[in-house]
Formats: sequence, C-alpha cells, structure tokens
Amino acid sequence: MASNYTTVTEVPGLRASREQVAMLYTRYAFAAEFCHDKHVLEIACGSGQGLGYLAKKARKLIGGDYTENLLKGAYQHYRSRVPLMRLDAHALPFQASSFDVVLFYEAIYYLANPEHFLDECRRVLREKGMLLLCTVNTEWSDFNPSPFSTRYFSARELSELLRKHGFQVELLGAFPVRKDSAKVHVVSFLKRVAVALHVIPKTMKGKELLKRIFLGSLSPLPSEIYEGMVSYTPPVAISDTEVCTRFKILFALAHLG
Repeated sequence: MASNYTTVTEVPGLRASREQVAMLYTRYAFAAEFCHDKHVLEIACGSGQGLGYLAKKARKLIGGDYTENLLKGAYQHYRSRVPLMRLDAHALPFQASSFDVVLFYEAIYYLANPEHFLDECRRVLREKGMLLLCTVNTEWSDFNPSPFSTRYFSARELSELLRKHGFQVELLGAFPVRKDSAKVHVVSFLKRVAVALHVIPKTMKGKELLKRIFLGSLSPLPSEIYEGMVSYTPPVAISDTEVCTRFKILFALAHLG
C-alpha cells in the first residue's frame, strides 16, 4: 500500500465536473438509507465530505483513513463534531461487534489484501450488520485505473469475493453510460485512446484541465455535502452473473446473517 493517497483523493476545493459532484453526493445519500440510528464506521473517509451528512442520521459515527494529511483536513473542518482516527483497513482498532454498518467507498482497489480486510469487517460488524462498498466499474468502456491501485473487481468478482467471506450480496449500478450524442461518443473515444497511451495525468489535480476541456465548467468540491445539493438518483439492482457495461459505478450491499 502507498503511504499517502492525497493526490488521488477528492479533496475539498478540487474542481470537479457536475457528474463527479453527483457521484460524491450519491454515495452518502444512498448510505444514509441504512444508517438511521445505527453505529457506523466509514473506512477510507478521506477528507470526510460525507461525515457531517451521515452524522445527522447515525446514532454514532466514526471516520477513519490511512493518510494523515487527509485526516488533518477533516479534523480542521469538523473539530469535535465527528470522531476521527488514523487506521489501516487490514487491522481495524475496534472490538468485535462494534458497528451495525461499515462503509468503504472507492478504496477496495488500493488494498494489499482485500481478503483480510473482509475478515476484519466481519469481526467488527454486529449480527445482521452490513458492509456497504462502492467502486468504479472495470467493465465500463472508459475505465481508467488509479496509479496506486492493486486490483479492481468486476461485478461478478466482487460478488464472489464477498460471498466467499460469508456475506449475502446485493449488487447495484449507478450512473448509466450515455450513448445519446455525438459529443459523448467523441469524448469517450478520446478518453479510451488516452488511457491506452498512458497520457492521462496521475493526480486528481492534474486531471482538472482535461475535464474542463471535454466536460465543460467545473465547480469546487465542498468540505461537507448537504441535503439536496444535487438531484439524487438511487442505484438500481443488477445481476452478478452477467458482464456489466451499462453503469460507471458499482455498489455492493453485503449483509451478515
């Protein structure tokens, strides 16, 4: 694992496309449905843009991340509103059966040992607890891997991994792949060429110029999301037995019991 994920993390102030902002909001609007009056842990919380939103729903919420710089940014914003701690997803510093819900967003592909991580999730989750995962869809034609990634999972592979570790799994897709205009086709083609030639910048900051050229105006990511900041379209159920090319983002609801 890398020691610092700041350059590949969506941090407050980073200029982002409207869809990127919508993706950020969707993660937490969806999670909120399962967090009401629950004990919740978000692993890989980054700068914590979703923590304040979830804290209003959960009975107890803890945010944790591996990168100290990201946690410092979260602490400067939240102060005492949300407990924060540095942690390694492979060795969670909590007693068994501590949480009802564990969130792990856009980070499973960074893990050196995702199997050990899932064992840790089983340990800290209570009976009938839930692990909620979100990851980019590797079967999306415009998929571009992060420079720090170790392994990405397709919908089928993610389902198999979670079931292997004793979870009951529901897979969902979000952000349908558009094919409704010539511009969409051109942008998609150019992105695929850039990915193949390895010329896409490696950092979130470095990608801003390309996004502005191909996607139009950008707006800064907030320090904390809020209710209704963008329209919300919930993820929809998908099959784990078919190749999934229709969605950019995958969600997995992994239940115990």
